[in-house]
Amino acid sequence: MDADALADARRSEWERLDELSRRRRLSGAEVDELIMRYRAASADLAELKTSVGDSPQGAYLSTILAAARLRFTGASDNILAQTARFFALQLPAALYRIRWTTGVIALAFIALVVITGAWIVADTQRLATLGTPEALRQYAEEDFTGYYQPMTSFAGMVWTNNAWIALQCVLFGVTGIWPLWMLIQNAMGLGAASAVMTAHDQLGTMLLHITPHGLLELTAIFVAAAAGLHIFWAWAVPGHRTRLESLAAGGRSLATVAIGLVFVLLLSGLVEGFVTGSALPWAVKIGVGALALAAFLFYMLVIGRRAARRGESGDLVEFEAGTPTLTAG
Repeated sequence: MDADALADARRSEWERLDELSRRRRLSGAEVDELIMRYRAASADLAELKTSVGDSPQGAYLSTILAAARLRFTGASDNILAQTARFFALQLPAALYRIRWTTGVIALAFIALVVITGAWIVADTQRLATLGTPEALRQYAEEDFTGYYQPMTSFAGMVWTNNAWIALQCVLFGVTGIWPLWMLIQNAMGLGAASAVMTAHDQLGTMLLHITPHGLLELTAIFVAAAAGLHIFWAWAVPGHRTRLESLAAGGRSLATVAIGLVFVLLLSGLVEGFVTGSALPWAVKIGVGALALAAFLFYMLVIGRRAARRGESGDLVEFEAGTPTLTAG
């Protein structure tokens, strides 16, 4: 089917539907006409989607239909409905889209931590560049564990810091460099810390203190970096769309990830602030961290898969996002 030909043939009918949907008052006959034209335009949109997929004509018609639906419902969704849709559909779908990239980033990060730590600890001269023997021993035996003190202010500080890192990864992801730089910097820092702890027979202590909150915290950072890199890819490889259109669509859908990660990192900060440094048995602490990670992965992979199957991508609905710039062809 020729989308241009269909648009030319139906243009007057679509414009009439648009006109009726914008009127403040409708007579009984006009309401009937609005419903009739809405049904006809919906059939046209279904035909366009089936025959040619996404197209400028389909985007234009979708916007008209969204405005017409608004006349039927009387108002847009209230804040509760919008919030429910965000957490039930948009956010999990956006997370599900970047699942493979997140997995690759996680593996690369862990590998860099291990390589960095092993490289430093293998040579005493390299280890010595990190500080004096007294300072390194102080760090390994007292300072590292002393950092984790259960308190509200500490949890808030951790949350704010990690949320800012995640936000930077997403918003500056279009550069293609910032997320990678953040990951490399943090991986090498963690590798250096593990080298110091290993040299003083405290690696086990380090793992015990990092695992409860680190499982979810690091996963959230990996997700943020993956979202940022996907935004860069949308700009670098736009496909059949213009770079601006591709970047706008990618930015809208993956910015939802940045919003969602604020809540994920809040949970991680609470675990770090009140569980990691508490007097609970280590089995319980690690169990809490593992449960938090399992809940997030279920949300990302299972709920996200269901949302994706319903056609969600994490983007705004077409009427919320506005009509795309139309181009011929």
